[in-house]
Amino acid sequence: MSQDHAQQHPLSTYLWVWFLLFLLSVFSYMVDYVGFEGLLKWSLITLFMLLKAGLIVAVFMHMVWERLAIVCAVLVPPGVLVFLMLLMALEADYTLSMRLRFFSG
Repeated sequence: MSQDHAQQHPLSTYLWVWFLLFLLSVFSYMVDYVGFEGLLKWSLITLFMLLKAGLIVAVFMHMVWERLAIVCAVLVPPGVLVFLMLLMALEADYTLSMRLRFFSG
């Protein structure tokens, strides 16, 4: 007979993560409340969003306790997609600047 051993994590770990998620949400709202504008505002909001998503994936989806192969299988493809999106954004910016340079009066 095989015995299934469920891995139990201390409740304090989850409570700390909930607290950190709450704190990051407060910081995200404070960015808007303080009145930051432009690139700084959106950079901070995106940073807090990515930190919250990373905490959720790491703890609540148990990626912290998984093997490296599973972590790579889950996290590497979105990372590659983000990298390719950045390359496309750079190319689009270059194309727009060249069109504005050569086709404007």
